[in-house]
Order: sequence, then C-alpha cells, then structure tokens
Amino acid sequence: MLVRNCSGGVVFAGDKVLLLQNEKQEWILPKGVIRSDDVPEDVACRRVEIEAGVKAKILAPAGRTNYEFYSISRQRPVCNKIVWYIMMSDQETVEPNAALQFSDGGFFPIEEALEKVTYSQDKSLLMLSYQKYKELA
Repeated sequence: MLVRNCSGGVVFAGDKVLLLQNEKQEWILPKGVIRSDDVPEDVACRRVEIEAGVKAKILAPAGRTNYEFYSISRQRPVCNKIVWYIMMSDQETVEPNAALQFSDGGFFPIEEALEKVTYSQDKSLLMLSYQKYKELA
C-alpha cells in the first residue's frame, strides 16, 4: 500500500466554511500531498490558495484523519494520512481550480456545509474545528 502524508485546511470566513466540489461531485476540504522538503503548514496554505484561490492563515491545528482507496492509475491501494489546520480568511470569493477538476466551491454557513460534506469524518472534523475556531476568533 502506498502511504501519502497530506496536509489541509478547514478555512473559515466569519461563520462560513470553505468547501470544494471535486470531479466525483464530492464536497471536500482542500488538501495536498506533503513532499519531502515541505512543511505541513505551508502545504495547507498553498493548497487552499491553489485549489480555491483563497488566501488564509493558520490559527491552530485541527486534528488528523486518514482514508484508504484503490488508485486505478497506480493499480494499488493508497492510504492518505492528513494533518488538518483551522484557518481563517478575510475573503469569501472562491475560484475553484478547474485544471485540478474542481467544479464548484464556496463559503457555506456551517449547517449547510455539514449537509453538503460527503464524508462523515470530514463532518466530525468540521464540527470540532468550528467549535475551536469560535473559541479562537
């Protein structure tokens, strides 16, 4: 199994959170693979900007998740281990990166975001991150 270390952001603007819709029509949080020379915090900030066109700063660690899937292109199972950060942005304008196959995205009120998010562990991460964000902001 290929294990990939990744980093991502749970980005808030006021009482709204950033979600992106990928090529599978899944609503997800922005994230990317940590390469050997990368710092996880830098990867999280960079992926938020590359995937959504949003500049954001890290407030605190949010936690970790992981998931496994079968990669058709690699012909083997993959495990993504993701470290997440609670982030804040002053902007609510989102430009989903079509070149990376993001078809939609935006900042959504928390209740709406919880309904949209595809994966249950992302819902849990979002709820915990929002509680922590309210304490920090």
